[in-house]
Amino acid sequence: MSSLQVLCSGLPLRPLPENRGRRAGVPHAPVRTPGLSPAEEQLALRNALRYFPPDVQELLAPEFAQELRLYGHIYMYRFCPDIKMRAYPIEQYPCRTRAAAAIMHMIMNNLDPAVAQFPQELVTYGGNGQVFSNWAQFWLTMSYLSQMTEEQTLVMYSGHPLGLFPSSPGAPRLVITNGMVIPNYSSRTEYEKLFAMGVTMYGQMTAGSYCYIGPQGIVHGTVLTVLNAGRWYLGVKDLAGKVFVTSGLGGMSGAQAKAAVIVGCIGVIAEVDKAALMKRHQQGWLMEVTDSLDHCIERLREARKRKEVLSLGYHGNVVDLWERLVHELDTTGELLVDLGSDQTSCHNPFNGGYYPVQLGFAEAQSLMASDPAAFKSLVQESLRRQVSAINRLAKENFFFWDYGNAFLLEAQRAGADVEKKGANKTEFRYPSYVQHIMGDIFSQGFGPFRWVCTSGDPQDLAVTDQLATSVLEEAIADGVNPAVKLQYVDNIRWIREAARHRLVVGSQARILYSDQKGRVAIAVAFNQAIARGKIKAPVVLSRDHHDVSGTDSPFRETSNIYDGSAFCADMAVQNFVGDAFRGATWVALHNGGGVGWGEVINGGFGLVLDGTQEAEQKARMMLSWDVSNGVARRCWSGNQKAYEIICQTMQDNKGLVVTLPQEVADERMLQQALQL
Repeated sequence: MSSLQVLCSGLPLRPLPENRGRRAGVPHAPVRTPGLSPAEEQLALRNALRYFPPDVQELLAPEFAQELRLYGHIYMYRFCPDIKMRAYPIEQYPCRTRAAAAIMHMIMNNLDPAVAQFPQELVTYGGNGQVFSNWAQFWLTMSYLSQMTEEQTLVMYSGHPLGLFPSSPGAPRLVITNGMVIPNYSSRTEYEKLFAMGVTMYGQMTAGSYCYIGPQGIVHGTVLTVLNAGRWYLGVKDLAGKVFVTSGLGGMSGAQAKAAVIVGCIGVIAEVDKAALMKRHQQGWLMEVTDSLDHCIERLREARKRKEVLSLGYHGNVVDLWERLVHELDTTGELLVDLGSDQTSCHNPFNGGYYPVQLGFAEAQSLMASDPAAFKSLVQESLRRQVSAINRLAKENFFFWDYGNAFLLEAQRAGADVEKKGANKTEFRYPSYVQHIMGDIFSQGFGPFRWVCTSGDPQDLAVTDQLATSVLEEAIADGVNPAVKLQYVDNIRWIREAARHRLVVGSQARILYSDQKGRVAIAVAFNQAIARGKIKAPVVLSRDHHDVSGTDSPFRETSNIYDGSAFCADMAVQNFVGDAFRGATWVALHNGGGVGWGEVINGGFGLVLDGTQEAEQKARMMLSWDVSNGVARRCWSGNQKAYEIICQTMQDNKGLVVTLPQEVADERMLQQALQL
């Protein structure tokens, strides 16, 4: 068993570790089919071998070539570390800076088997959200971090550690870019080839930026989404007896079961992968499981009648579930579902993100590798069937929304009936959850702020929960507008429920949808508590890239921007740059994430609070920008709530001056001008 000291000492070459290949009993990524030419295969092998000295290349070359042909990628299984992969307390890492140790803590959490979807393939979530492209990159990165001083920055090119470069103490210690492919070549086909050749990587959002905190990371957003869906669509505050049907119990989607329980409804979640389903059940995130559709419907009816709180995992294909719900409606007249969505990894539908209803799980995986074209055809037929069933239910008092996973986009490409007459390119028959449910939250500056206690001590997390609650209660007492107060009240409820429901998987972390004022005040409170010794070790602040300013994604985060700029990525790029020079410990910029490769540009950050005055100043400056950038952009696009928030922010911060849009209300004037 390796130690952290060994892990930080560079690639293990003398002797080479034993090649144990793919480990049994661990979930593995689907076989990739990049379609490389012989020359491209040779280039992929050459690129992998350049990490190693010539005296071991002859041994490794046939091994890596076999991986490429068997799995479609060179993961370097021989170098998968023989260590219990988890987020160790920060003081155990052999580093010269606390920032480097904090980054190591976050990296190892992303690869913890309790957290990661496919740990041996370095995939954290989403089916293909890589932390690194191969294990050599992991070893080198850990070694560089252990050496790094406060006057160096580690530069990462799509998983590849380019090296340590001189910089200043105020600069980021780490700068990450993932998937920065020239736009005209940013297609799925090109991506599969480039990834197989080891030259680019799909980092999803928080996988490749080292900021994932397990399924909890999406639970709060899912809680808010389902709560607000009840308010928006059903006109109710109490979801008791209401049924929410969806799919997916993997890395991110695994949050849906816990969210259903927290909001007090009945959640029925379909999952084709039994290992993923049982993992959530064993972790206590899923109350009951069944592989019988008859039992699923019977249990749903019973819970609905009794108004039970229930999360029920159905081991089977969600299309079968939707079609059975249609059958029940057509034969009994009973509508058994109130709310619905989908969280399959539809950003990656033809490589394991979506499984066709016509095949079993193992049979589908085999066809995916042996005949990708036939597999794609079945996936698209399955999408059409799923939409057809949803459309039938939607004629009744049932409401469906797209969860930003590219479900409706891929359904449209498959020829499903999802068109919305007279709509723009980002609108479909059913809304994105950003357009109807969460968009107003982003416009007010609320988004998925999060923190990690690097001590690894649950007591530190409890202290941060108490501090965050106190900050929000004080803000309410001081007076806030009704819309903001509603979010603060939801947040306080969330923190209390989060502790009670034991949401921690992996690092001692918490997510909290907060606005600019809340984030800054919470950060200051944490930093002061660290300085006083009330919190025993540094706290890493971060957020999901899916946030107010972090992501330009026309089919998700920016789908409710209607001035034509939804397909522009200035906001996310500016955010990455602005965070870097305002105090972030590390920054990341990604192509892809959420809705898929080539569909989105997004970025994130990590900021280490260590109790110093300098850390507080960085937090105040960087967190303010990290939120106000996106609010100002939404204001300029014509969002009234964003306009109100940015005007108030300018009053509070005299250094902020934002260009405000002028009203152009006379449609007749526009028409007359165009006729000229």
